[in-house]
Amino acid sequence: MINVDLIIKADYVLKMDEGLTVIEDGAIAVKDSRIVSVGISEDVCKKYSSGKIIGGEGCVAFPGLVNTHTHAPMVYFRGLEDDLPLKVWLEEHIWPAEEKWLSREFVGDAAELACLEMLKAGITIYNDMYFYGDAIARSTRNIGMRAVVGVGILDFPSKTAKTIEEYFSNAENFIKDWIGDELIVPGIAPHAPYTCSPDTMQEAKRLSEKYNISLHIHLSETEWEVEEIRNRYGKTPIALLESIGILDERVIAAHCVWATDDEIDILARRKVGVAHCIESNMKLASGIAPVNKMLKSGVKVTFGTDSAASNNDLNILSEMSTAAKVHKAVSGDPTALNAQQALLMATRWGAEALGLGSVSGSIEEGKSADIVIAGLKKPHLTPMYDIYSHIVYSMNAADVDTVIVNGKVIIEKRRLTTADESEIIDKAVEWGKKIKSAKLK
Repeated sequence: MINVDLIIKADYVLKMDEGLTVIEDGAIAVKDSRIVSVGISEDVCKKYSSGKIIGGEGCVAFPGLVNTHTHAPMVYFRGLEDDLPLKVWLEEHIWPAEEKWLSREFVGDAAELACLEMLKAGITIYNDMYFYGDAIARSTRNIGMRAVVGVGILDFPSKTAKTIEEYFSNAENFIKDWIGDELIVPGIAPHAPYTCSPDTMQEAKRLSEKYNISLHIHLSETEWEVEEIRNRYGKTPIALLESIGILDERVIAAHCVWATDDEIDILARRKVGVAHCIESNMKLASGIAPVNKMLKSGVKVTFGTDSAASNNDLNILSEMSTAAKVHKAVSGDPTALNAQQALLMATRWGAEALGLGSVSGSIEEGKSADIVIAGLKKPHLTPMYDIYSHIVYSMNAADVDTVIVNGKVIIEKRRLTTADESEIIDKAVEWGKKIKSAKLK
């Protein structure tokens, strides 16, 4: 017998590999953060033993979910302003709040709350675009979550930088500090074509190429954005980025709600990953992205929550369910975006779009053990006919029991093991009181 750190057992193990293999009565052996074996429980347990065996009857194990677009620290602005158009919401409420409140302390504390919420919803990787990336990275790594932390870039001054040169100097220093970290991957995140000039975009692309890191951007989110960019440059946002050489497989483009058929072809040809944020897009009335067309054209579409200030939660299970149903309705095709495809987008495709496909996204030998165990002995998950259907259409965040990241149990029996949950929530309450008090003055 070979001793391992951990054995996970489950009625169903969803590998999310190329064959979308489902193993009934399965087991996973984990040693030194890696998956060393996955198969039928009897076979795995004949070869491997462990002092820690988790899961078991009435459970399903699947790869950790991937949130490919969010602004994690904005969780402290959840519900601050709702029911407004994006431009008004952003320029008249969110940006002024950020100008007043952003600091390393604020961002670090808020990132802890966001990580706690995401982990409890089965998310093991998130792709962030924000400021004070070092504070986000430290909080995330301390909790034990995996993240791509994109340094936010703007053409105008903010709390973090006064000039374009300062933004990029800060970004390059952050990249150098964190590149090679086991859990945190640095990225570059020019906000959008309407807040970053072509020159700024090209400098971001230069850094992306120099360090082989992702470039994370909002793209064609609203009709206003499309018209604004057309008026400035004579091209739509996606066509503009194509014309200046920005688009490639390192780019993760959030939203793409107003992508045309020709632009979808560009995204597919350039192998751009798209983060579909359907709940935020619906809440802000930005529109419904043409996801069915994107998928048929070969675009790698994934799921993002956007921020908790515009969603208002960080829950990929919810995004999957909403998207799978809405795209059936808008297309008139009940077979569109089926349950298997939705979970694929939320796991392996998400990891691949972020450049982490060799590390995470599926339960396969050699990959990091980023695994979710959810309970199935629930009224809303009984009886069982199709496990994919249950996860996408019936499961909710409260069903997530255990979350493993990089071989370490981070959530166990729905409790965080790496930090004090009460302390994280208490800090959030105190920050909320300050923000509310200032808002009422």
